[in-house]
Amino acid sequence: MPNHRLRDAMLRNGMTPAVLAEKIGVDPKTVERWITQDRTPYQRHRHAIGVLVGESESYLWPNAVTPETASRIGQSEVVQLYSRRSSVPYDLWRRLISRSERNIDILAYAGLFLVEQDPKLIDTLRAKADAGVNVTVFLGDPDNPAIERRSIEEGMPGVMAAKIRQVKQYYDRLQGSRVEVRYHETTLYNSIYRFDDEMLVNMHVLGLPAPHAPVMHLRKLSGGDLFDTYTGTLDRVRAASHLLCGDEVAA
Repeated sequence: MPNHRLRDAMLRNGMTPAVLAEKIGVDPKTVERWITQDRTPYQRHRHAIGVLVGESESYLWPNAVTPETASRIGQSEVVQLYSRRSSVPYDLWRRLISRSERNIDILAYAGLFLVEQDPKLIDTLRAKADAGVNVTVFLGDPDNPAIERRSIEEGMPGVMAAKIRQVKQYYDRLQGSRVEVRYHETTLYNSIYRFDDEMLVNMHVLGLPAPHAPVMHLRKLSGGDLFDTYTGTLDRVRAASHLLCGDEVAA
């Protein structure tokens, strides 16, 4: 059975078997067999191909990495564990944002702290988007019942919706830019902040505000599955969210 995932990934990146073969130092016929016969490359070649086409090994060759191996690699994807979000150094947030070249995704209910700790964030996101970075901000819909339920669980009724409306005023300044600002109605188990192949995952704990809940700093590794687990969440929220535009943004 052909490896359609590998074929499609190559096509998206404008690569023929001959081009890919030259880049990783193998015979073009070998690449053809990887595609048409679903042969599995050596690990060093899988890693190189994944980097070139921007896909993970586990996606291109689901059976090449055993669950046990993927789990061990996933443990290595954890760069640092912070006991609370307030312990994450501001310099780390700034570095991750400034170095992003492909993707910036902010998934939270409000994430008001980001604009409060960096007054230039909105201008930075606009500049990043203008430079070709895919920037998406997902905010909770303040009219969604899940938002008020979260506020009540934290002992502060009405506060979460107010924070969302407050932070939206900042993001309204991105009207007309390449940055996407979206509303979602997802019940969040984590707030996720992705910057290319690094990510900060703020775990939600019942009864605790997000600043007091733990944060994982993850860095994607080829063959690992932990980073991709949270990327999958971003993809699902994106599919279910709606874009704020026109009169809706100005409301």
